[in-house]
Amino acid sequence: MPNKANETTAEPVEQTPVHVDHLIANGELAAENAWCVSYDAEALPEQRPAFVPLTLWQANQEDDEELSPLLTSDTELTPELAQQIGKAAAIAVDFPAFTDGRGYTLARLLRERYGYAGEVRAVGDVLVDQLEYMRRCGFSAMALRDDQDPEDALRALSFISVRYQPDVEERQALFERRLTTSE
Repeated sequence: MPNKANETTAEPVEQTPVHVDHLIANGELAAENAWCVSYDAEALPEQRPAFVPLTLWQANQEDDEELSPLLTSDTELTPELAQQIGKAAAIAVDFPAFTDGRGYTLARLLRERYGYAGEVRAVGDVLVDQLEYMRRCGFSAMALRDDQDPEDALRALSFISVRYQPDVEERQALFERRLTTSE
């Protein structure tokens, strides 16, 4: 039987908004990043503009235009939700770990199935090695983890010059492009 005198209760940890210094936007290092990311699902951050959890954004979207939704990797993107968030100026997709690939699917669905044309930003555990794949799936901005070198990120984005598979930017596979040019 546990001794209640020895049990400790975890104190709530204050979650301050994250402001990433290294932001790659549209293939370039952004001069500044005005947006902060708040993971607190209960309270709005003081900083603006801000990405906030989806439920908090839904509750406050009418009152505060400087808020945009933060989608977790397990978000089920229904047509109704896509229509609702499609009105936002930007959408952030969280990568809780670099091994969690569900965020790629969210970006691709936003772009291809639902026609979202605004900024789709990758936040969280974003590494240089992922950037080219993120761009191919529809991310227009990637907020690098603090230990990632932005110069390495820019080189990584220009490293691959020919892509075989279709993606959000190039709708035809390489063999299809070659067939149309040889005819």
